[in-house]
Amino acid sequence: MFSPSPSNAHATDPASSGAPAFEDLAQRCLDKCEILSRQSEWKDGILRQYLSLPMKAVHDLASGWMKELGLDVRVDDAGNLIGRRPAMARDRTSGADKAPVLILGSHLDTVPGAGRYDGILGFVMGVELMHALHDHPLPFHVDVVGFSEEEGVRFTQPYLGSHALTGTFDEKWLERRDASGFAMASVIEGFGLTPARIAAAAYPSEEVLGFVEPHIEQGTVLAGNEAPLGVVQAIAGQTRSLVQFRGASAHAGTTPMMPRSDSLVAAAAWIGEVSKQGQAIAGCRATVGYADVTPNVRNVIPERVTLSLDLRHIDDATRRQAVAKLYSIAEGIAKRDRVSFHVMEQQEQSGVAMDDCLRSQLLQSMQACGLPSQELISGAGHDAGIMATRFPAAVLFLRQPRGISHHPDEDVEAVDVAHALRVLHHFLMHVDRETGNRQP
Repeated sequence: MFSPSPSNAHATDPASSGAPAFEDLAQRCLDKCEILSRQSEWKDGILRQYLSLPMKAVHDLASGWMKELGLDVRVDDAGNLIGRRPAMARDRTSGADKAPVLILGSHLDTVPGAGRYDGILGFVMGVELMHALHDHPLPFHVDVVGFSEEEGVRFTQPYLGSHALTGTFDEKWLERRDASGFAMASVIEGFGLTPARIAAAAYPSEEVLGFVEPHIEQGTVLAGNEAPLGVVQAIAGQTRSLVQFRGASAHAGTTPMMPRSDSLVAAAAWIGEVSKQGQAIAGCRATVGYADVTPNVRNVIPERVTLSLDLRHIDDATRRQAVAKLYSIAEGIAKRDRVSFHVMEQQEQSGVAMDDCLRSQLLQSMQACGLPSQELISGAGHDAGIMATRFPAAVLFLRQPRGISHHPDEDVEAVDVAHALRVLHHFLMHVDRETGNRQP
């Protein structure tokens, strides 16, 4: 994409152009995260699912902020909120006709009981970067994107927004139903969007310079290394599946212990095996985070148990082997305990490396800003993992003091947000020079 070249650190200071200092912009980011955290489906805690009423409130607030900065705001038919800073030539004439686009941002949805910064911080940082640019002309568009659905909570299908932007949205997903029985297509229509036009949301790959996602680390690597920022080398692959053990319900007081057909006993044994496999394989993360017991009555032997499996590893072959082994172990447990086992659903996301040139640009900008160059692997999934299948993509991690995420105690330091804004501003100035040098 871009060839690395030295840059002067003074280019990272927007104050001379009339824009606020990075420390002020960092506080604005944190204030905006606090405001958006109040848009929740829960009174006590944060939950914001795909195209929910709180998501509409977030769109309204964020659209106002972007319009104040002169961005052209729209919502595509997958529900992505997009604010465009149009390209402008050095003579301040429009550069819109042939200009490429650089995309910044992260997701607006949350898991149940979320923190304030996962996803949202990356989006509001994109907005405040446009504030930092002030009236500096750029020969490319900058699109700040609030992705509509990364977590996959409502329809158990993650990355809906980024799949739309990459042209990989599967129309079959529109038939999925949420816990209340609403089909995805009807939810999209209820938000005032048109499911049949989702394909038109895709960016032509030849027009995209790249995608950069600022995001909290959700781990402790940066904190342990006393590094405020880090550049992601690759995002681990994931397998997400739903499995079920099925036995036979019977009276808990009258049915002899042998031969019972207790699905919960089998499920419990398998959960332990999942943890053992995760510990036995270097770099593996294996989790059962969801369980549904039927009939879930105190004096009835459970007939069936549905469980989730979330298994991640940077090497796809290792991940697939681990999943296959766990399924085999489950079948053995089921046979021993006189129950059946089957896989109800499985989704896979391959591990993906981030773009070498974008990574180099970010690392170079970190060095120019006086920060240590830190690279790391992401065990968490990100929209960048989907975007990277079609465009150059990179992730800039911000340190979390305690490494807690998907939890109300999620935190980030204002000084680290200021560092990240400074680095990203430096990065944009570099892209400005590189792209401008290629103009005829």
